[in-house]
Amino acid sequence: MSAIILASQSPRRKMLLEWAEIPFEVVVADIEETYPSNLSKQMVPAFIAANKALAIKEKVKQLDTCIIAADTIVLWNNEILGKPIDAADAIKSLEKLSGQLHEVITGVAIYYKGEMHQFSQTTQVKFHDLTKDQIQFYVDQYKPFDKAGAYAIQEWIGVIGIESIQGDFYNVMGLPVSTLVQKLQALGVV
Repeated sequence: MSAIILASQSPRRKMLLEWAEIPFEVVVADIEETYPSNLSKQMVPAFIAANKALAIKEKVKQLDTCIIAADTIVLWNNEILGKPIDAADAIKSLEKLSGQLHEVITGVAIYYKGEMHQFSQTTQVKFHDLTKDQIQFYVDQYKPFDKAGAYAIQEWIGVIGIESIQGDFYNVMGLPVSTLVQKLQALGVV
């Protein structure tokens, strides 16, 4: 088995890879999460994930080391709802998502033996209508400022607020781990 690096500081991605019982170490990719303005919104997470993987590649000398990076966006009405900058921004995002269908897209980049392999996975999520009090409570109690779209499906807001989900639940948490494991197996990494 090759050495595996997870290029992410996300505790959720780390937990999901641990649940898959894949040994790895975490090396954080410190990059600006920017992308070309002409890039389709669906391609943004894979683009950013590839940049994270390449940033770590510069620090790693062993050729057989596998670098895994990911990025997740929430896409609502063709608008990317990123990580909120403050409580007011989080409330605004959750008000947009209330009663609405949106897409959660996670892009994954696997850099292995000099080659970049990328894929994206999309999950559709629909919220019930959320009250102002529910939104305020969630933002005050859970402070979702490090989460795309200002929410985590595995927290209180997901438990009480999600009406339906079509696709991979773990993708919404930030890593489509079953698809990732299949890709790693196909590459001979695990």
